Amino acid sequence: MILYLIRHGESTSNVHKTFTGQQDAPLTDLGHKQADAICRYFLGIHIDRIYASDLSRAFETARPLSMVSRVPIKKNTAFREINGGQWEYKKFAELTDLYPEDYALWRSDLRNARPTGGESIREISKRVCDEVDRIAKIHPDETVVIATHALPIRVMLSNWLAGGVEEIGRIDWVPNASITKVAYKDGIYTPIEIGITSHLADMITNLPDKI
Repeated sequence: MILYLIRHGESTSNVHKTFTGQQDAPLTDLGHKQADAICRYFLGIHIDRIYASDLSRAFETARPLSMVSRVPIKKNTAFREINGGQWEYKKFAELTDLYPEDYALWRSDLRNARPTGGESIREISKRVCDEVDRIAKIHPDETVVIATHALPIRVMLSNWLAGGVEEIGRIDWVPNASITKVAYKDGIYTPIEIGITSHLADMITNLPDKI
């Protein structure tokens, strides 16, 4: 199987620098343009399946590719962003004052962190990776696209490159609307290219530093 991971395009919460989690935040105008640009990367690439988080920023990022490829999108809640608990819709700048201990752990030891009242890094890792494993087993010889979010991609890469979330701190966030290409065979995932942005030209956007 060849697996392509797509992070959603720029959302309104990205612009406002808020911790969105599983709350919905629509794509910005730029985010929609980034989603359109993804189609350029896939010119000449046959796609068998498209899965997407049911949150609109991920689903709408996959929509142009679905229309061009004529492959329907299967919504999948397992690919949602982390449940951010009490952090959701709070600005990153507020978290230090509102939740000093939990946010300090998030920034210093992500592998053991949990947004206050939300899902832990280990829990989201299991949720996401278990579902990818299920998909890989039922589509072993196909080309599969998954449109998801920053942290699901980061936990997947941590598992595949480091054997778990213990070294997640060494894995970078990927940009909005970037593409990560992964090969799967006999239970082994091999990342080939991470965070591809060549299709975006001057439309590259990233998460803030040190969040």
